[in-house]
Amino acid sequence: MLSYLAQYEEIFGPFRLLRFITLRTLLASGTSLLIGYMLGPWVIAKLRQFSFQQSFRDRKEVGKLADLHEGKKNTPTMGGLLICLSVTLSSLLWAQWNVWVLTALLVYVSLTGLGFMDDFLKVSKRNSKGVSSRFKLLWQSVTTAVAMAILLTHPESSQICRQLWLPFFKEAVLSEMPIWFMFVFLFFVLVGSSNAINLTDGVDGLAIGCTISAALVYAIMAYAAGNAIIAEYLLISNVPGSGELTIICGCLVGAGLAFLWFNAHPADVFMGDTGSLALGGLIGIVAFMVHQPVTLVIVGGIFVMEAVSVILQVASFKMTGKRIFRMAPIHHHFELKGWAESRVVVRFWILSLIFAIAGLGTLKLR
Repeated sequence: MLSYLAQYEEIFGPFRLLRFITLRTLLASGTSLLIGYMLGPWVIAKLRQFSFQQSFRDRKEVGKLADLHEGKKNTPTMGGLLICLSVTLSSLLWAQWNVWVLTALLVYVSLTGLGFMDDFLKVSKRNSKGVSSRFKLLWQSVTTAVAMAILLTHPESSQICRQLWLPFFKEAVLSEMPIWFMFVFLFFVLVGSSNAINLTDGVDGLAIGCTISAALVYAIMAYAAGNAIIAEYLLISNVPGSGELTIICGCLVGAGLAFLWFNAHPADVFMGDTGSLALGGLIGIVAFMVHQPVTLVIVGGIFVMEAVSVILQVASFKMTGKRIFRMAPIHHHFELKGWAESRVVVRFWILSLIFAIAGLGTLKLR
């Protein structure tokens, strides 16, 4: 919205600076940070007022972990609403409206709604099940279909969104994905990233800290993809207009930092599925639209580790009756080994930064 003030530079010269995506990204990040920090206490107070406390599994289900997390029982959840408010409001203020911004925010708000329903059922029924897996998949499928329909019907994105790019390749692997393949691929990107961040959200500050690292990388990737000169130099896909997604990612960084202020150990609030499902979806759709979806496996290495640890644990137990880890996701394994929660978080943050830098390096390795 405020970016359009650049049209009135003749009235006030400094308005011309709003043409620059880099400046608007910095302003958007700061705005998102400020909104999150200012609204945080109010949102947390409301969540406490409505008794939206996180539901935890008992000792029969998780053993010693229940004792380690005993002090978290009265902590409110649904803190993802704070992140959503910060990102959405700041994006509307600073991003220029186009098909890429519309699609990103639509996916984000839709999955925030799904996560909210899931959390609401958990806290209202006081159990950890929430909505059924079938309903989640249906909602995510509809969200994928709507996002795909927007991209395929808009002239700015209808052709370029069907290209498939892979890391280390100088050209598109597929210049025109079949519609059915595009749907399946996008669905797995959104669902995979959503569920992976959801699994990572198990200890204070872990998921949001790793999300900030991924958002920073995709802010750079979106800027590079939207700039024809940089894209040509790096031999990556040029996606006109996608530079505005830099602002969305910048908003996510600011909102993430604000949320981390309240989510740092010992947490005042948890993001819940309201946050984790939506954050994964937002990063996933941005990655898809800037033609870097497979790179997400590298950039989000921590999320992949968490998801793979669960898959291996379940597969091992079903096939051999034995568990590989003391508990999955893997961050709980280290907790049960005796690592302090803060140590687990900081070490995983360090790994997240390493993965993020490695993912960024793929831009040059072509």
